[in-house]
Amino acid sequence: MFDGNDSRNITPPLLKCTDVPQFTALQFAASTFRNDPKLHLRHLLSDSNRCNSLITAHITTQEFERQTTSGDDTTDTESSPFLLRRASNPEVGTPGPLRTNKSSGNLRRIILDFSRQHVTGETMELLFDLADRMGLTERMNEMRSGYNINFTERTAVMHHVLRMPRGYDFQSRHPRGNIILGGVHSTLDRIRKFAEDRRRGEIRGCTGKEIKNIVCIGIGGSFAGPQAVYEALRGDAFAAEAAAQGDRTIRFVANVDPVDFDLNSKDLNPEETLVIITSKSFNTPETLQNASIARRWLMKHLCNNKSEDKDNSNGDTTSKEDITEAQIINKHFCAVTLEIEEAEKFGISKENIFPMWDWVAGRFSVWSAAGMLPLSLHYSFDVMKNFLAGGHDIDEHFFDAPLGGNIPVLLGLLGVWNSTFMGYHTRALLPYSHALRRFPSLVQKFDMESNGKRVTAAGIPISFQAGEIDFGEAGSNGQHSFYQLLHQGRTVPADFIGFMESQSSIDEEYSLSKDSATSDGWDGEVEISGHDKLMSNFFAQPDALAYGKSLNDLVQEDVPEYLRQHKVFPGNRPSSSILMTKLDAFAVGQLLAIYEHRTAVQGFIWGINSFDQFGTEIGKVLAKGVRAQLSASRRRGASVQGFNESSRFLLEAYLSHRR
Repeated sequence: MFDGNDSRNITPPLLKCTDVPQFTALQFAASTFRNDPKLHLRHLLSDSNRCNSLITAHITTQEFERQTTSGDDTTDTESSPFLLRRASNPEVGTPGPLRTNKSSGNLRRIILDFSRQHVTGETMELLFDLADRMGLTERMNEMRSGYNINFTERTAVMHHVLRMPRGYDFQSRHPRGNIILGGVHSTLDRIRKFAEDRRRGEIRGCTGKEIKNIVCIGIGGSFAGPQAVYEALRGDAFAAEAAAQGDRTIRFVANVDPVDFDLNSKDLNPEETLVIITSKSFNTPETLQNASIARRWLMKHLCNNKSEDKDNSNGDTTSKEDITEAQIINKHFCAVTLEIEEAEKFGISKENIFPMWDWVAGRFSVWSAAGMLPLSLHYSFDVMKNFLAGGHDIDEHFFDAPLGGNIPVLLGLLGVWNSTFMGYHTRALLPYSHALRRFPSLVQKFDMESNGKRVTAAGIPISFQAGEIDFGEAGSNGQHSFYQLLHQGRTVPADFIGFMESQSSIDEEYSLSKDSATSDGWDGEVEISGHDKLMSNFFAQPDALAYGKSLNDLVQEDVPEYLRQHKVFPGNRPSSSILMTKLDAFAVGQLLAIYEHRTAVQGFIWGINSFDQFGTEIGKVLAKGVRAQLSASRRRGASVQGFNESSRFLLEAYLSHRR
């Protein structure tokens, strides 16, 4: 099995982005935007040529989608022309209309509109120049070819390989490409069989009952990725129908707080429950604690507890009297890990252990068995292979499309511009889709863990703060929360995400005629669908942030003088809009891959290593000393020692409490 260390080491780039002239030019450009009122977004948006030049689209052909979801080996993608194409268009920056192939019928489209960002064609050219100087294309190719670009841990970064279809030519880029991709698809084949056997009831729990409940135990990316994808697909008709077959339930347990497991398990029948333990090292304390709790929970209910299995298909009764712990673990536990032997020590049989690889970081592991196993059990492998295909579609776009029309690259460049040059250190992700309510926290997880660094990949301190504070919420809910701050408080660049089609058919089922219409709180405009009402905000909010409302506007509207200053909206708040065709497994894969690659782009330009995470370890190391103190104090009455005065006071207060 390839572990990502096969003589693919390369030297980290020594060049700092602050040392190149393009950095200084961009600092000057940012100063101009901050100080020149003529560059307010309300003025920039009046320039139709500029707006058209700052919109691009990626189109997925039906042929590509058919081939990647059916397992064919050849693929084909098409991206619409973009007016800032550097690689193929000699007239870079020439304004003109965007061609998005409006007659494309049911072809999938991803439209990125970044005309509401503080940029012009000239600004984008400076950003592309910075990307060129920092070797962005070279870094992308090194990632694509499996070089060890995680310099500190000397491993490759190849989560994109997990999305490659069977038969894809990876051998031409990596000397062991066939072996690596063969291992990926061997694991996928095992996942398919494992999931289908249990979904069909061919393999059951130790009392003979069908497995209907999946409890996923993991933390970090092993938790956030699968949970976000699960939520995103709950409303998709194809996925929901597959999950409804067998009345299936899936739960996710991450927190070391035992309340998490208790709440997620109390309404489940242990006889119908499979526990998946996901830990790359199989040594994650939080995960192992919850795994031990799960084992005790199953033992308590399944051992030495006589009952009859009335649901057994052959009509026989099954006694729990003679069920052993080994049988319970064999039938009710499986694992996803790099450390196979450690999982076996837990008691899990080798055929129930699925591999992870050194070249896949936990935060990008949803594409591996960490996500594919539980989600295939719940939604079916047929649904989840479309998720992989959507990710691969964006991989091909990311690695092959000219930078000027490359959606992840453009989002990454804008992130660098807003954070490093415009001074906006926070950004919001605002999906106008209830199904994507967990998506902002997933992006927050992998983006902040990846790019919150203080040194370059070569270990040289950087003179600016890398990374951004990511947060977000499903659109309608956010409007009644932090949008107040977005409009009248701090400037927070935002990404709006919307869809042309709704996941739900409820609009069609409950369509009202004008004769039967009643007030619904939307000015009586019940003739438009609920999805149209949702999307009206998707279209309106970016303009509200950009234009704002001036004091003169309020005077013209006869707003009372004492309220005018309270109702002034400065505007000039930057945002981008992503409009996609529909949200299904393929689109979820596309969207997640876009933001994963955006994170990598920013790291490449900043010259940092986006793929280690030493900052996650320091607190956990200190916690070992705290655990030792708590144990000594509770067992032997030992006094609190070795801590600063503040920590000592809090620990003594905690230990002095008695229930």
